[in-house]
Amino acid sequence: MTAAHDIRVLIVDDQIMVREGFTVLLNAMPGIEVVGEAVNGREAITQVAALRPDVVLMDIRMPELNGIDATREIVAADADAKVLVLTTFDLDEYVYQALRAGASGFLLKDASARQLAEGVRVVASGEALLAPTVTKRLISEFSKLSEGPRPPALAQIGDLTERETEVLVLIAQGLSNAEIASHLVVAESTIKTHVSRVLVKLGLRDRTQAAVFAYEARLVHPSG
Repeated sequence: MTAAHDIRVLIVDDQIMVREGFTVLLNAMPGIEVVGEAVNGREAITQVAALRPDVVLMDIRMPELNGIDATREIVAADADAKVLVLTTFDLDEYVYQALRAGASGFLLKDASARQLAEGVRVVASGEALLAPTVTKRLISEFSKLSEGPRPPALAQIGDLTERETEVLVLIAQGLSNAEIASHLVVAESTIKTHVSRVLVKLGLRDRTQAAVFAYEARLVHPSG
């Protein structure tokens, strides 16, 4: 993402008022351009292929193809695709499923214009939109639904070094690279290297996927 390149956004929602509202809000923000809209997941997949947006704002509940399945197909087709899920309720099993499907984070539909723009910028930059308190609570709640660690997760954990496992746990707790570096008393650049290695070894897209993995592998125990 260069300074000269506006962040190209595709808005996917079956409600025209939501699409139009977000379009007005985002087009008013410097460095962001809404390049298209889609009314359901099937149309979203077609539009992503045609328009190549930097960020897809994806509603979950839509006719024909929901946002979870659409997200899964989009990220399967393009590993660099960035999907930001829109939801009415933060503690929502569908949001959790969307994160597992490959979404880079989520925003509430009542987010302010500033929060919406910031979320788009964070995801476009390649980071995951991890709001520590909300995301941690969400993953904690719904990872309880599985009876135990998934076998692939257990096998992959063995590929991590002790320090990489420690970094993974801290990611799941919502800490940023700077916070992890401070906690472990090492350089932030060192943490960035550890995070990259964790993602590669586990075959994960980003920090959100890492957090989901850590909870489901029971490296971090659901609380409350």
